[in-house]
Amino acid sequence: MGEPIKQAHSFQHITDLAQFPEKLRGGVVAIGNFDGVHRGHRAVLDLARDEAAKRGVPALAMTFEPHPRTFFRPDQSVFRLTPSHVKAEIFEAEHLDGVIELPFTKEFASMAAEDFVKDILVERLGISQSITGYDFHFGKGRQGTPEFLEQAGEAYRFAVTIVGAEGDEGGEIISSSRIRAALAEGELAVANGLLGYRYFVEATVQHGEKRGRELGYPTANLKLADNCELKEGVYAVQIKIDGVMHDGVASFGRRPTFDDGAPLLEVHVFDFTGDLYEKPVTVCFIGFIRAELKFDGIEALISQMDQDSAEARAMIASMRPLSHLDQMLNTDG
Repeated sequence: MGEPIKQAHSFQHITDLAQFPEKLRGGVVAIGNFDGVHRGHRAVLDLARDEAAKRGVPALAMTFEPHPRTFFRPDQSVFRLTPSHVKAEIFEAEHLDGVIELPFTKEFASMAAEDFVKDILVERLGISQSITGYDFHFGKGRQGTPEFLEQAGEAYRFAVTIVGAEGDEGGEIISSSRIRAALAEGELAVANGLLGYRYFVEATVQHGEKRGRELGYPTANLKLADNCELKEGVYAVQIKIDGVMHDGVASFGRRPTFDDGAPLLEVHVFDFTGDLYEKPVTVCFIGFIRAELKFDGIEALISQMDQDSAEARAMIASMRPLSHLDQMLNTDG
């Protein structure tokens, strides 16, 4: 159980350009969707922070809500690795000065690439440099290619840096889609390795059927996003409660032994007593133990839960050291 670590860093989450503060004008801006803020994304963010330090100007991220793919295909909404507020937490942990979150509306989607550069980057933000990934496109019809942005930078006198693909240890490109696919297969080690921190979710504890308490395994029940594609099964986890991390075991799924209902994340916190109802918590996923199963009776279920708990404790005891992002995000008060 760790001691809370405090952060002393001024950070602004801007969702309305009309409220953009004058003190952030002239900054270096990293632009992208940044879902997951994975190792590839952070190569872009790290460069923005370094360039801003050289210039003595603010370092900012610019992103979009909702995710453009969800906007264009609302019936196939994207499994979000990092919802807006979580993404902002990671930007802050990476010591940026702020994030500009632009509403991705019908009007915005129809904006010409030239107008995006002129009206937003130049006139509204007065940027000194833009930094994007190699595959970032913007503007109506995706007219805003990396090459277009470089030409616009020359015309409007701001520097442009395009960051190439970031590969993993095997040379394969790191991407949000790879991470989503790994989580959907229960390949937590792969997903966490690509993220560079442990995948986590934030939610508020809600009232449940209280079956866990009757089984000797009381749980904190959490509703995740409807489009969450995390593999249903049992996980070793750590859960942050009131700023302090606790070890635990969690089941994500439909409870086939009982009601086969809507997916729910149920977390049993080891060696913990206290009322968690209505508390906001953070759950960090350490390892995948097994797929969800249907049991013939309560005794068989309890026996399996005993085994799952023992395996979860062993996984947590042998887990790799925390990354700097794990420490900043999940052990601060």
